[in-house]
Amino acid sequence: MDDPEVLNPARSRAFRNDERRTARTSLPGNPLAPSAARRFVRAALAEWTSLGLLTTCALCQGDEACPPGRHSTDGLADDAVLIVDELVTNAVVHAGTNVELLCRLEAPGEPDGERPDDGSESGTESGDDTAAEPEPAALVIEVSDHHPARSVRSDAHGPAGGGSPEYGRGLQLIAALAERWGITYRTGLKTVWARLPLDGPTAEAPAGAGADGAAGVNGVVGEPALRRGLRAAEILAPAPRGTAREDPDWISRGALSFLAEASDLLAGQLDEDLVAALAGQLLVPRLADWCAIWLDGEGEGHGRAGAAPRLARVWHADESRIETLRTLLEKEPPRLLDSPRVQDATDSGPGRNVPVPVPWPGSGQTGAHDGAAVSCRLVANGRPLGTLVLGRRRLARMPDEVIALIEDFARRVGLAIGAARRYTRQATISRILQRGLLPTQVARIPGVESHLVYEPADDGVVGGDFYDVFPAPPGGRWCFMLGDVQGSGPEAAVVTGLARPWLRLLAREGYGVGEVLDRLNRLLLDDAMEAAEAAALMVAVAGGQDLSGGESGLPGLSDLGPLEDIRDMGKSLDDGRGGGLADGGQSRFLSLLYGQLEPLPGTGGGARCTLASAGHPLPLLLRPDGTVRVAAEPQLLLGVDEHVAYESLSFDLESGDTLLCVTDGVTERRSGRLLLDDDDGLAAILAGCTGLSAQGVAERIRRAVHDFDPSPPSDDLAMLVLRAV
Repeated sequence: MDDPEVLNPARSRAFRNDERRTARTSLPGNPLAPSAARRFVRAALAEWTSLGLLTTCALCQGDEACPPGRHSTDGLADDAVLIVDELVTNAVVHAGTNVELLCRLEAPGEPDGERPDDGSESGTESGDDTAAEPEPAALVIEVSDHHPARSVRSDAHGPAGGGSPEYGRGLQLIAALAERWGITYRTGLKTVWARLPLDGPTAEAPAGAGADGAAGVNGVVGEPALRRGLRAAEILAPAPRGTAREDPDWISRGALSFLAEASDLLAGQLDEDLVAALAGQLLVPRLADWCAIWLDGEGEGHGRAGAAPRLARVWHADESRIETLRTLLEKEPPRLLDSPRVQDATDSGPGRNVPVPVPWPGSGQTGAHDGAAVSCRLVANGRPLGTLVLGRRRLARMPDEVIALIEDFARRVGLAIGAARRYTRQATISRILQRGLLPTQVARIPGVESHLVYEPADDGVVGGDFYDVFPAPPGGRWCFMLGDVQGSGPEAAVVTGLARPWLRLLAREGYGVGEVLDRLNRLLLDDAMEAAEAAALMVAVAGGQDLSGGESGLPGLSDLGPLEDIRDMGKSLDDGRGGGLADGGQSRFLSLLYGQLEPLPGTGGGARCTLASAGHPLPLLLRPDGTVRVAAEPQLLLGVDEHVAYESLSFDLESGDTLLCVTDGVTERRSGRLLLDDDDGLAAILAGCTGLSAQGVAERIRRAVHDFDPSPPSDDLAMLVLRAV
């Protein structure tokens, strides 16, 4: 066989000097890198083909080789994409640095000049004599990361070496597809490379080689290429890797690990449909060929009628049969009765739900020749939530070991669904309560543009921030407020439910800004006193104190001692989790920014602003020239001291002026030890908002809060922007 290198050395040297045969790129070390790498490889192959550097594929032989521009590189592209995807994923997961990707076409007999032997590890498919033979034309792929201390993870020893692979197919797939591969270590760089032989003549092969030249290349490469493809298919295909049910020792050896991993996956899900989806994928194909999960309506169980069970998820080992199975199950669903409950001799609880046999879908009878199917009720806290049905082909009955494992797995699924439903109910209640505590819309102020931003930190818990903008007749006044109750949840909802209506009532009664805060402060203290008195009665009863004194037979606070002593009594009964009986949870105090606007006379726009801050982050005033100043004086929180007198400040909000009001979710946004408002950081951001609309300013501040730290905000975020037009 004539060597193409010998036949046309000048053409081969020209090819080697062609810089277009090398393509390289740098990718960020994030989850998007593998998909970008796949697109890059396909684009490089397409460009080389259009340039005539790559002219054929494994399907083209001899005289029928593809001419430049008319080709099918699907086989080569598919192999290259698989290798690049695995190597880039490995680099992103284990190194976490930027990834360098290089693709290069090599001529026949070209030495590996760019891969030094020093400090490298390599593997080969052809044995020790490969190096003695002329190298065929090849595509070389190199993936480098900048963390050489991290070793390359691989499941090259297969499942028997350590169970199912944790991070993909790794170097096992590379070894199956590549003629040669290796790892090269340099200072600050680790490179994994793979050499894919081209299965047909390349552009440097002489045009006169004809069938012999092509046969020479394909005769050497064609047979190994088929074997490589079969091995890669075996690695990628799920079925040949075996399932847990085919391993007779798996029940005793791996069942506990399976259940533990399943619990971890299911416990973190807060959506019942996602729990059902995960359960199906965990069961199939490990324990069953197919499974289906029905979820009961919320009102079902314990004799109560509810919505009919819905088929939430169907899963099959053969995905093409999922819809057929779903149709059969919807047409003839198994009788979803409660599973029999078995009481263990050492178990004093409600008993166990044992899986029971059910007819195979479409067969109409239990134990049909198609296989064995069982159903098990999903129960949490003694309440049925749904039904799990699964089946295995070519079985007369389900093995007892599998039944026991399914029973344990179903119990975990039931607990996860129960937790997801409780969270959904809590989140729904919180959203309804939040909507009731906050205004459905804010008033529009003549001559003043306004924009509001409100983002609760947790959708499942009522936030402590509140706001309002409303008219206060008579006199053409408009009032605005931005408050923050200590804490969150029910305690915060109670204070919010009191403060906002009280503020509206006091404002419409005609009180000034300072007077409104004075009266609200006393109302909060009175409410706290009533709560403390009720708690004191509970403390006295719990302490065995004689309550027979007094005209009404019940003691007042004066009979029980000073308020501080009462609180100390409550703390003494605290169970260590914080919040004793006396304080009834959290103290009822809040920070508040409250103000009133009156349009300036004439048609020039703007408004007269009078406001006061009670323990709240101070508002900032942005002038059209970019200067920023504080627009209020700091004062004490509301609900702390009944003797404090609150004072207000007045100024003109002229055309082009912007007033920024925020809660501490903005000023105290944290990144490590830094706060967003350190060194007047919020004022600096606001100074850059000159000329923006109220909405533009609010969006700029909101984006700055989110960009200050990669983690999501841990506190509610509320912001009111008022801009005179």
